[in-house]
Amino acid sequence: MKLIDFLNENDRFAKQNGIQLTEVREGYARAEMTVSKMHLNGGGVCQGGALFTLADLAFAAVSNSHGLLTFGLENSIAFLKSAKEGDHLVAEAVETLNHHKIPFCEMKVRNQHGELICTMTGLAFRKDKPMPSVE
Repeated sequence: MKLIDFLNENDRFAKQNGIQLTEVREGYARAEMTVSKMHLNGGGVCQGGALFTLADLAFAAVSNSHGLLTFGLENSIAFLKSAKEGDHLVAEAVETLNHHKIPFCEMKVRNQHGELICTMTGLAFRKDKPMPSVE
C-alpha cells in the first residue's frame, strides 16, 4: 500500500473531519479540506484545531515520506487569517531538514485564493523501523 493511501485510510481523525492527502512524494506532501459547518468555532470561522489537523496530516506524510516510521515531537502554529465556511484549504508541507533522526518540516495552509491562512513548523523523531504496510 502507498503511504498516501495508508494515511488517508488509517488517520481516522483527519478522515472523519473531511481532510485528505492529495499528493505525497519524498520531502513534500499536500492535504486538502473544504471548511464546513462542523469546522466552525463559536465566532463563525474555522476552528484552529481543524487548521492544525489539516497541517498535521501533511506533516505526518512528509515526515514519513522516506519509508521510516516517524512521529511528531513538537509543532508551532501561527494563525494569520480566518477561513470561512465554503473555503477550500490546501496545506503544503516541505521537509526543510531531512535529518536521519530529527527531521524539521514547514507547513503552509492557503485558501482557494492563495491567501495564507496559517503556517506551522514541526520537529519529528524518525525510528529505525519501516512504516507498517507501506511500499
